[in-house]
Amino acid sequence: MVHVVRTLPKKHKLFILCFAIFLIGLMFLPSEKATASKDNSADALEIGKRYELQVKVEDNEKLTELNALPAEPVTSTPEYNFIDHKVKNGDNLAIIFQRAGFSAKTLYNLINTNAETRKLKKIHPGETLSFATAQDGSLAQLKYVISKTDTLFVTLNDEGKYDTKIESKEIETLTKTAVGEIANSFWTSAISAGLSERQIMNFADIFGWDVDFANDIRKGDSFGLIYESHYVDGEFIGTGKIIAAEFINQGQRYAAIRHTDGNFYTPEGRSMKKAFLRAPVNFKYISSSFNPRRLHPVTGKIKAHRGIDYAARTGTPVVAAGNGKVIKSGYSKYNGNYVFISHGTQYVTKYLHLNKRLVKTGQKVKQGKKIGTVGSTGRVTGAHLHYEFLVNGVHRNPKTVKLPKSEPLPRAELAKFKPIADNFVAQLEHSRKLQLALN
Repeated sequence: MVHVVRTLPKKHKLFILCFAIFLIGLMFLPSEKATASKDNSADALEIGKRYELQVKVEDNEKLTELNALPAEPVTSTPEYNFIDHKVKNGDNLAIIFQRAGFSAKTLYNLINTNAETRKLKKIHPGETLSFATAQDGSLAQLKYVISKTDTLFVTLNDEGKYDTKIESKEIETLTKTAVGEIANSFWTSAISAGLSERQIMNFADIFGWDVDFANDIRKGDSFGLIYESHYVDGEFIGTGKIIAAEFINQGQRYAAIRHTDGNFYTPEGRSMKKAFLRAPVNFKYISSSFNPRRLHPVTGKIKAHRGIDYAARTGTPVVAAGNGKVIKSGYSKYNGNYVFISHGTQYVTKYLHLNKRLVKTGQKVKQGKKIGTVGSTGRVTGAHLHYEFLVNGVHRNPKTVKLPKSEPLPRAELAKFKPIADNFVAQLEHSRKLQLALN
């Protein structure tokens, strides 16, 4: 480059030098007059004042493209204003819908939506149907409180059809303890202890294999149980399962703990269920006991009474005392309607004077299955169940015969069950002692 410049004529060299000096001078010239600024000058940014933001053309084009994109729809749950209509005696859905101002066609379309809406046909007096009306006068939504936990909503959709939804509230479960001492009868004492009729029957079922609640109860016997108590939004809605229970009968203590399989076991892991129920019917009293030399009430002659007569109202359910097979189901002059059940090779149970028979010969039954109802058919003086228990063909007293036991918990299950059972037993014992101290 230097060599090329040296070869140029002198006039050209002078022109290049002047042009270079001119360029260097331009570099030191300011583009505009510089001004100093302070924070309190007129041109300073002020707090709280809006300023225009100058956007380049290309940036402005991009913003235009973004604004052109479709906006995402904003969804909102509509709010309904309900008018409640309480179901009165003699009401049906047609009457209620008419009273609410909706046509029979609306009722027809709604009620035939699905199985959930068809449940509305079973409304009862005292319940409430809540209606929400749309701007065009159509039924926008129907609300029906099915229970304290479940509410049915039937909503009109954009297609003019109805959608259904059941909203369920969460149930809070707590455990409670009840204890009592028998003064007159187990039933009245249990009611006084705050138990419901269903709880009383369930309690009796737990110990029904060991205790005769119609004949073995004595004044001073005591009972206790730990059970579930259900709440919704802090409001009590009912009791649940019995978790643990104890019964002290004539000085003999029985304890039962519910296992994860739903069955009850002693604290040692033995099943509370025996192979046979002690009594196959809920009876009022024993009208005639097992007696080899009983005086027959009809003939007046001495004749062995090889069973127990349980007096009960006609129609009271009679259940199978154990698993087995019906070997006879028929009618005779003396026995009336009867059912005989074979339980393996050793045991046979007989049920006489039934009002109705609900099983057939050859049918297999499980313990607790309803096989008939109490009646007064055959040679009898009143409604009762005559019940017989045979071991190897020999009649035995159903009240005192030693009943075979069910299988205990397996060793692995017992290891899990035992600590839980011991804890519940301690709770029941503590509650019983506290009750005694208060009395």
